[in-house]
Amino acid sequence: MNAIDDALYLIRTRGWAHFPAALAAGRVAKLIADSESVYAERRKIQIKNGVSGNMEGSAHHVLGHGDALDGFIDPPPLYDVIEAHFGGKVILLNFGATLNPPGGKTYTQKAHRDVRAFTPGYPISLNMLVMLDDFTPENGATLVLAGSQHVQPMPPPELFAQYAQQITGKAGDIVLFDSLLVHSAAPNLSDAPRRALTLCFGRPFVKPQMDWRRFIAPGRLEAFGEAGRQLLGLNARVAENLEEYYQPQPNWTFKADQI
Repeated sequence: MNAIDDALYLIRTRGWAHFPAALAAGRVAKLIADSESVYAERRKIQIKNGVSGNMEGSAHHVLGHGDALDGFIDPPPLYDVIEAHFGGKVILLNFGATLNPPGGKTYTQKAHRDVRAFTPGYPISLNMLVMLDDFTPENGATLVLAGSQHVQPMPPPELFAQYAQQITGKAGDIVLFDSLLVHSAAPNLSDAPRRALTLCFGRPFVKPQMDWRRFIAPGRLEAFGEAGRQLLGLNARVAENLEEYYQPQPNWTFKADQI
């Protein structure tokens, strides 16, 4: 077995694979700075719209600022593993940053799955967790229930609390896990934030949480390379009119290799 096969085996059995030292320290520092800046903007909107109560430390849809976060998906680390997991091309379903401040309360501390449809044996979504700080039991390392991606009913809270494992690691580590895996953030009992990036990748026919083509300003959208444009769904679009629909195959809005 090679490294990709090993990772896929772990994801398909226990539910996750851990990749130590996937990012250099300098890149982690840039991602931290940009995550905090983007969170400050998202927090203003959460407060203005009256939805800030359980979103402390959570920033959603962090692309479009022309920063290290944009560069992170162009292409993302472990892209070969991600495509191998699906057996083909993928798109980006969502991309967030979590700061998990000390004593913070957020909806992610409740055990959950990140996809609603239960499709064992046919993955439609894969999570990526990027550790921007060391993950420890004290600062709220992510909790996962091994094998729960194979069982449709959600586990009782008492069972999850008893059997869930914490994924600890170092800043720069990355974890890929099945989006059906039951997981949660843990309370941060330390005196410093526990920061991370959270992404979901999916099959090209799955609807992303954000319309990236309209969300990202045209000038910045054009700055993405081939991998970034693929992940933003620019090769898996719905035609806007008949003129765009009736085109030779190279000009199709939904490329043939996306199926």
